[in-house]
Formats: sequence, structure tokens, C-alpha cells
Amino acid sequence: MDTFASLQQQLAEADSLFLDLGDFRVHYKRVGSGPVLVLLLHGSFLSLRSWRHVMQPLSAGATVVACDRPVCGLTSRPLPRGKGTSLYTAEAQSDLIANLIPALGFERAVLVGHSTGGTIAVLTALRHPSRVSALVLVGAMIYSGYATSQVPAPVLALMKRFKPAFTRLMRFMIDRLYAPAIRKFWYRQDRFSDATLATYKADFMLGPWDKAFFELFLATRHLGLDRQLADLRLPTLVVTGEHDRAVKPEESRRLAQEIAGADLAVVPDCGHLPHEETPEVFVDTVQGFLRRSHLVA
Repeated sequence: MDTFASLQQQLAEADSLFLDLGDFRVHYKRVGSGPVLVLLLHGSFLSLRSWRHVMQPLSAGATVVACDRPVCGLTSRPLPRGKGTSLYTAEAQSDLIANLIPALGFERAVLVGHSTGGTIAVLTALRHPSRVSALVLVGAMIYSGYATSQVPAPVLALMKRFKPAFTRLMRFMIDRLYAPAIRKFWYRQDRFSDATLATYKADFMLGPWDKAFFELFLATRHLGLDRQLADLRLPTLVVTGEHDRAVKPEESRRLAQEIAGADLAVVPDCGHLPHEETPEVFVDTVQGFLRRSHLVA
């Protein structure tokens, strides 16, 4: 048993489940037994723990699965064995999600994607439309951040040449900046305890997290999703926190306008994480959308 597999075994909770998909051993949790799969994709630096308040309520009439995305939580962090295609490109992540759906016993899923999870949800719907029945995009990064970042080619070549040094530098920076960056996701700091912050940091910084995250960073590129939104033809709900500072509400409003027929929900009294700050409102909003779209009764 390798080192990370030992960590998975040691840290797994009573309801933890695992699936081997390609190079990854994916950690997930599952509640409900309805005919519709609702698949929850968390944002960067977090884990499936982000959905803890809403999984059970959303499972009324549905099967709800939350998974740890690559480089997060208890999902494995494989490192490249050669100079082949990166395991951590956005496209590879979307393929992983598309393969997870049938592995869970379903043909299609409602993808609920938060932040960069929303980026991957949209890309999955574009690349694998037969696997996605609807989208719920929560503070989704489409016009900024992860979806539009790209390291200039000369800098990228330098970073690859001196990978160990840049990996150590990035590890140092993330360790120092993790707490203030995550705290900005919340509008009301009294809702976010030091204990929760410490748990998220522990979820993220497991095994060779620094090396895996640097591989993801090197694979980041401008995805041009804004030019492809017209190709989406499926029920879509765009959700934004009224005080979101990570993905401004204006971006979510634009997203709802540029996806044909999309609904928009602006959740008051919260920031980038409405499913954590105002879970009851979030659940009511998503369930209402699922009923209007005739996906659940």
C-alpha cells in the first residue's frame, strides 16, 4: 500500500467511499436513493466537506454525491510519470467527472459546481453533453480566475525547468496565504470558525499536495468558456452570494444572461459560499429549480 493510500485508509470517515478511475482513487460520499443523480463539485482549496449542510436536504427525491476533486481532500494526488499529458488539465478533470457518473450507476447527472467546480461543470457539459442533464453554477469562475489564467510560455518553461524550487516557493506562499484567502469566501466571519478553517487546511495539505497542486498550476490555461456558452442547451441555474468577493455578482449575472434560458438567484446575506453561509436558502433555491425543470417531483 502506498503512502497516500495509507492516508486514505487512516482518515476515511464512516461514510467515506472510494472509486478507482484511471490514475485517481476518488473519495466521495453518497446520500439518498432517488433516480436523479445530483453531483456536487466543490471549489479550489476546499473539499467535499463544503457540502456537509446541504447533502441530506438535497437528497429528497434524488441521489446526492459529493466528491473530493483532484488535489483536494482524500482523492489521491498522482504525479506524472513522464512527459505525457497532464492529469490535472481542466479537460482531464472534466473527463474524470464524466467517467465518474456511469461509475456511480447513472447515465447523466445534475452538476452543481461551486467556483472552480463550476468551471469544471461547464466544461464537462460542453465536452460530454450526454452525461449532464442540468447545471447549477454557484459563484462559477467563467470570466476570471482559474478559467482565464495562463502563465506566459517563457515563464512556464522556466518553472518547469526549476520545478523543485518553484514547488517549494508555492508551498510556502499557499501555507502563508491560505487562511486569509479562505476567510474572504465568507461574508459573515462569525459563521466561520477557526476549527473549520483548520479542518479545511488539513483536508487540502495531504501527502504530496504541493507537487500535485504545482502540476495543476502548470496545466492552467485560458479556457475561452465565454465563447462557448451559446452551445449550452440544458436547464441551468446560476447562483451568487450578494456579497461574493471571489467571483463578483456581476459576473454571475452576465453568466445567466449568456446561457440561454438560465435562471439567476442572488442569495442575500452571504458571500462566495451560499451553501455554507445560508444552507436553508440554498437548498430551497436548488430544489425549486429541480422541480421547475421536472428533474425531481
